[in-house]
Amino acid sequence: MPHHELVIIGTGSGNTLLTEHLDGVDIGIIEAGRFGGTCLNVGCIPTKMFVLPADRVVESAEAERIGVTVTGARAHWAAVRDRVFGRIDPIAHGGEEYRVSQSHVTVYKAEARFTGERTLSLSTGEVVTADRIVVATGSRAVGLDVPGLEAPDPSRGLHTSDTVMRLETLPERMVVIGGGFVACEFAHVFAGFGVEVIQLQRSAHLLRNEEDEVSATYTTVSADRYDLRLQTTVTKAIHDGRTWTLSIQGPDGADEIETDAILLAVGRVPNSDRVGAGSGGLEVDHQGLIVVDDQQRTTAEKVWALGDVSSHHQLKHVANYEARIVAHNLAVDLGRLDADPMTVDDRPVPHGVFGHPQIAAFGPTRAQLEAAGTEFVCYTQRFSDVAAGWALEEPHGLLTIHATPDGRILAAHCIGPHASTLIQPLIQAATFGQHALDVARDQYWIHPALAEVVENALLGLPLP
Repeated sequence: MPHHELVIIGTGSGNTLLTEHLDGVDIGIIEAGRFGGTCLNVGCIPTKMFVLPADRVVESAEAERIGVTVTGARAHWAAVRDRVFGRIDPIAHGGEEYRVSQSHVTVYKAEARFTGERTLSLSTGEVVTADRIVVATGSRAVGLDVPGLEAPDPSRGLHTSDTVMRLETLPERMVVIGGGFVACEFAHVFAGFGVEVIQLQRSAHLLRNEEDEVSATYTTVSADRYDLRLQTTVTKAIHDGRTWTLSIQGPDGADEIETDAILLAVGRVPNSDRVGAGSGGLEVDHQGLIVVDDQQRTTAEKVWALGDVSSHHQLKHVANYEARIVAHNLAVDLGRLDADPMTVDDRPVPHGVFGHPQIAAFGPTRAQLEAAGTEFVCYTQRFSDVAAGWALEEPHGLLTIHATPDGRILAAHCIGPHASTLIQPLIQAATFGQHALDVARDQYWIHPALAEVVENALLGLPLP
């Protein structure tokens, strides 16, 4: 029965735990899939590499706004796909090879389940024990509670984000089910690549957790690009061996849709069940997330968890931050670092949605602030009211900032070109407690750069 000083389950952000402080520590790494986790293989990185070509195609049509005619712009699926995975697959393979080559690391290519206190049963039949365990097993896409759509079946054209990026050829028609980050990004991608896209969303808006004006704007733009069916659910799905027929129920009653492929993008669940968290003494909440304290410790002694398996924020940058906390605390626990344990803080958590237009945000929405009874002031700056916006002829872009009446930034919500970059100065200001007017006035803002949207939004806040 192999025993290790430390076992890490999962090689996304979990693979970053092996800092110099753990050199020589007897470590077991358990990974059934590709090294690098969701972000590298089926998430953040490849999706954004597909988004960029789709952006360029859409922008070629939008160029008419500035007097430029572009004809024949087309994204070539096979060329883009091979470029994406030609870069990503060697990284995943190289990461695994490197860990295998380390004398103090043992790599197990297997699934793992807790069967007792720091005891794991592997799908290979081995049983592994450890003095310490870190669970970093991430999350997975879920199916739909409709017969035929409960689980992905790529052989019949029923995909999740795990498989849809490796299609050999593009379908003529695709139905995207869902209205969140994943659904919106892929609807943009496949529409940009020339697929006839129908997106089905059960609520009245896409990205309904965003600021109301951001959500409404994105919904309107998407409806102008492809067939968007709101307040619509799938009631039945039949595959005849070649195509799918979906029975749907919408505001206008029942209807049927024929499609060649379906993308299930209706949410993700943490993999706490797959690792048998309860059998190891790890408490799990009502959402299936492993419960952790502010040091990322679970309810089981000497067991930590990080990333999507324990975090309400299914974001790579959050998982990486938590991994830094856990790496430090492991080094302290192992006696390799003479320091106090680190704890997570309440820094603002930003996110981006890389559809078209791009979205970025952090902090509560206006509706959430009002519901909580929080006193705040706000201002919305439109891209079209700054010089760079004139150059772009950008009709949709806006940035809304919420702040306390004394000038502390609470939140920012942005939609438009480069939103994920534009918002970063506001993330920094909110994180470090900088006053809104200090940020606006105590530095130069390049004129006429798009960053003047941020400057003007800060100056527009009704502050004393």
